[in-house]
Amino acid sequence: MSSADSTGKGNGIHIGSVQGAFAIGDHNTVTHHGANSQGAGPAIDPAHEELLRAVRTLREDLGRAVESPEVRGLTAELTGTEEEITGTGAAAPGRLARLRAALTDAGAVVGLLASGAAVVQAVAALLGG
Repeated sequence: MSSADSTGKGNGIHIGSVQGAFAIGDHNTVTHHGANSQGAGPAIDPAHEELLRAVRTLREDLGRAVESPEVRGLTAELTGTEEEITGTGAAAPGRLARLRAALTDAGAVVGLLASGAAVVQAVAALLGG
Protein backbone atom coordinates (compact mmCIF):
# COMPACT_ATOMS: atom_id res chain seq x y z
CA MET A 1 0.00 0.00 0.00
CA SER A 2 1.42 3.37 -0.89
CA SER A 3 1.72 6.13 1.66
CA ALA A 4 -0.99 8.10 -0.17
CA ASP A 5 -3.40 5.18 0.31
CA SER A 6 -2.69 4.89 4.01
CA THR A 7 -3.49 8.54 4.70
CA GLY A 8 -7.12 8.04 3.72
CA LYS A 9 -7.21 11.22 1.64
CA GLY A 10 -9.56 10.08 -1.12
CA ASN A 11 -7.57 7.16 -2.45
CA GLY A 12 -8.79 3.58 -2.47
CA ILE A 13 -12.32 2.22 -2.22
CA HIS A 14 -14.99 3.23 0.27
CA ILE A 15 -18.24 1.30 0.60
CA GLY A 16 -20.82 2.98 2.81
CA SER A 17 -23.75 0.58 2.81
CA VAL A 18 -24.54 -2.67 1.02
CA GLN A 19 -27.66 -4.80 0.92
CA GLY A 20 -27.67 -8.18 -0.77
CA ALA A 21 -24.53 -9.61 -2.32
CA PHE A 22 -21.73 -8.08 -4.36
CA ALA A 23 -18.25 -8.86 -5.62
CA ILE A 24 -15.29 -6.65 -6.37
CA GLY A 25 -12.48 -7.63 -8.72
CA ASP A 26 -11.94 -9.90 -11.66
CA HIS A 27 -13.36 -13.42 -11.89
CA ASN A 28 -15.59 -13.16 -8.82
CA THR A 29 -19.05 -14.66 -8.60
CA VAL A 30 -21.80 -14.05 -6.10
CA THR A 31 -24.70 -16.26 -5.10
CA HIS A 32 -27.20 -14.68 -2.75
CA HIS A 33 -29.85 -16.91 -1.16
CA GLY A 34 -31.05 -14.43 1.44
CA ALA A 35 -33.74 -11.79 1.52
CA ASN A 36 -34.40 -9.45 -1.38
CA SER A 37 -33.57 -5.75 -1.22
CA GLN A 38 -36.78 -4.96 0.66
CA GLY A 39 -35.89 -7.41 3.42
CA ALA A 40 -38.66 -9.84 2.49
CA GLY A 41 -38.24 -13.51 1.66
CA PRO A 42 -37.68 -14.87 -1.82
CA ALA A 43 -40.00 -13.93 -4.67
CA ILE A 44 -42.99 -16.26 -4.92
CA ASP A 45 -44.64 -16.90 -8.27
CA PRO A 46 -48.42 -16.36 -8.46
CA ALA A 47 -49.33 -20.07 -8.47
CA HIS A 48 -47.31 -20.74 -5.30
CA GLU A 49 -48.65 -17.53 -3.74
CA GLU A 50 -52.18 -18.84 -4.32
CA LEU A 51 -51.24 -22.20 -2.79
CA LEU A 52 -49.68 -20.45 0.20
CA ARG A 53 -52.87 -18.47 0.88
CA ALA A 54 -54.98 -21.63 0.57
CA VAL A 55 -52.61 -23.61 2.83
CA ARG A 56 -52.80 -20.96 5.54
CA THR A 57 -56.60 -20.85 5.37
CA LEU A 58 -56.91 -24.65 5.52
CA ARG A 59 -54.52 -24.83 8.49
CA GLU A 60 -56.70 -22.32 10.32
CA ASP A 61 -59.86 -24.26 9.47
CA LEU A 62 -58.30 -27.57 10.55
CA GLY A 63 -57.69 -26.06 14.00
CA ARG A 64 -61.44 -26.34 14.52
CA ALA A 65 -61.74 -29.92 13.19
CA VAL A 66 -61.81 -33.05 15.29
CA GLU A 67 -58.23 -34.21 15.65
CA SER A 68 -57.34 -37.54 14.06
CA PRO A 69 -54.13 -39.09 12.75
CA GLU A 70 -55.10 -37.98 9.24
CA VAL A 71 -55.75 -34.39 10.34
CA ARG A 72 -52.44 -34.32 12.24
CA GLY A 73 -50.62 -35.65 9.17
CA LEU A 74 -52.27 -33.09 6.92
CA THR A 75 -51.49 -30.28 9.36
CA ALA A 76 -47.83 -31.33 9.37
CA GLU A 77 -47.70 -31.34 5.56
CA LEU A 78 -49.43 -27.95 5.39
CA THR A 79 -46.89 -26.55 7.86
CA GLY A 80 -43.99 -27.96 5.85
CA THR A 81 -45.44 -26.62 2.62
CA GLU A 82 -45.85 -23.14 4.08
CA GLU A 83 -42.28 -23.16 5.40
CA GLU A 84 -40.90 -24.34 2.07
CA ILE A 85 -42.76 -21.71 0.04
CA THR A 86 -41.84 -18.86 2.37
CA GLY A 87 -38.24 -20.08 2.60
CA THR A 88 -37.50 -20.83 -1.04
CA GLY A 89 -40.33 -19.23 -3.01
CA ALA A 90 -41.83 -22.52 -4.18
CA ALA A 91 -42.83 -25.98 -3.05
CA ALA A 92 -40.86 -28.78 -4.66
CA PRO A 93 -42.73 -31.50 -6.58
CA GLY A 94 -42.00 -34.03 -3.82
CA ARG A 95 -43.52 -31.75 -1.21
CA LEU A 96 -46.59 -31.22 -3.41
CA ALA A 97 -46.99 -34.98 -3.89
CA ARG A 98 -46.83 -35.56 -0.12
CA LEU A 99 -49.36 -32.78 0.40
CA ARG A 100 -51.68 -34.33 -2.18
CA ALA A 101 -51.41 -37.72 -0.42
CA ALA A 102 -52.16 -36.11 2.96
CA LEU A 103 -55.17 -34.32 1.45
CA THR A 104 -56.43 -37.67 0.13
CA ASP A 105 -55.87 -39.39 3.49
CA ALA A 106 -57.85 -36.67 5.28
CA GLY A 107 -60.45 -36.55 2.50
CA ALA A 108 -63.46 -36.82 4.82
CA VAL A 109 -62.49 -33.59 6.60
CA VAL A 110 -61.03 -31.82 3.57
CA GLY A 111 -64.19 -32.44 1.56
CA LEU A 112 -66.24 -30.53 4.13
CA LEU A 113 -64.08 -27.40 3.96
CA ALA A 114 -64.05 -24.87 1.13
CA SER A 115 -60.43 -24.13 2.03
CA GLY A 116 -59.63 -27.80 1.45
CA ALA A 117 -61.00 -27.62 -2.08
CA ALA A 118 -58.85 -24.53 -2.74
CA VAL A 119 -55.67 -26.37 -1.67
CA VAL A 120 -56.60 -29.43 -3.75
CA GLN A 121 -57.11 -27.23 -6.83
CA ALA A 122 -53.86 -25.28 -6.29
CA VAL A 123 -51.83 -28.48 -5.85
CA ALA A 124 -53.43 -30.03 -8.95
CA ALA A 125 -52.58 -26.93 -10.98
CA LEU A 126 -48.94 -27.02 -9.87
CA LEU A 127 -48.56 -30.77 -10.43
CA GLY A 128 -50.40 -30.70 -13.73
CA GLY A 129 -53.55 -32.57 -12.90
